[in-house]
Amino acid sequence: MKHGFKLTAAAGARTSASLIGALKMAQMASMSEAEFERLLKEMEGGRVFQLLRQSGALTLSEFPAARYAARKYAGYGLNLAAGDLPELADGKGDLVALIQGVGQEKFEACFLRDAVMSDVQRAEECDITVRDAERLRDFVNRAFIQAEFESAPQAPAARVYSAVAGIEIKDGEPELAFFHREIWKGRYKVDGEKLAALLPGMDPEERARAERVLKKIEFADKRKTTLYRALEILVSVQADYLVTGEPGRRRPLSQKTLAKNLEVDASVINRLVSNKSIQMPWGMELPMTALLPTSKQVNLERLYAIAAEQPALSDERLRSELRSRHGVDLSRRSVAQYRKDLSLAAAGAR
Repeated sequence: MKHGFKLTAAAGARTSASLIGALKMAQMASMSEAEFERLLKEMEGGRVFQLLRQSGALTLSEFPAARYAARKYAGYGLNLAAGDLPELADGKGDLVALIQGVGQEKFEACFLRDAVMSDVQRAEECDITVRDAERLRDFVNRAFIQAEFESAPQAPAARVYSAVAGIEIKDGEPELAFFHREIWKGRYKVDGEKLAALLPGMDPEERARAERVLKKIEFADKRKTTLYRALEILVSVQADYLVTGEPGRRRPLSQKTLAKNLEVDASVINRLVSNKSIQMPWGMELPMTALLPTSKQVNLERLYAIAAEQPALSDERLRSELRSRHGVDLSRRSVAQYRKDLSLAAAGAR
């Protein structure tokens, strides 16, 4: 009976250690890049860490092909949720380029302030077509309506995103460049033989501190390598979207699928990406989750693009276009619901 209790206690201890480890990993995954950089600096500045480095028991090896860049702060600081405004994620040739062409000062004066102007006046002032002025006015109106709902008293506070890296196009291919060099300068490696030779010469208290630092190093390294590999996968999977800037070119990819590819728990990926952002090749900063769209999000964007291009199409014709262009076979009822989700009127009223 006592023997059985000892086994149960040992199993409980292992479970407890595993749970504590999972909690610490979750906490590190949730950190912003600035918070994580401070943690690394504090850890690397400690005496025990320096001792491990000097002994050769701990080394730093570079990430393969890691590049670095300064953050650009493009996009005029537009802080809008892109979920119900698919054109906000369009980086090339549409509304983002139109806003940039108008310029920040005129865009604010003609579309964001309370000046009473007609679309014709806006077009003349901004040197754009009346149709483009209508599109910008409609976009801003819908953005403000959405903001009103988001800022209701019962709504949660706006999420703050931590920028991890920028994506640039080099020779027709997307390429990652990290913003926080101190984080991405390399990953830690432990030399088992040198560590085994070092630890016996330490007093028990110092050895315990070394073991705690090594455990923290293990979690920090897992956080870095998991995020690095996740970004590599996302850039590869969403290459067409990143090169063209067309939201309809995104490929559906769930956090669960990404976690499976990385061989980590889905909860780790959720915490890792939930508060991180990426600077797109066209300068706008979007949440990492923009590269992890659901099938419905992708199809909504494709439907919006087709309907904007050909407003007279019926639901059946929209369905046919989705199938022929993207190989997506939706029911007519689903197309009608998607159209309503996008606040698009029926064919005759668009």
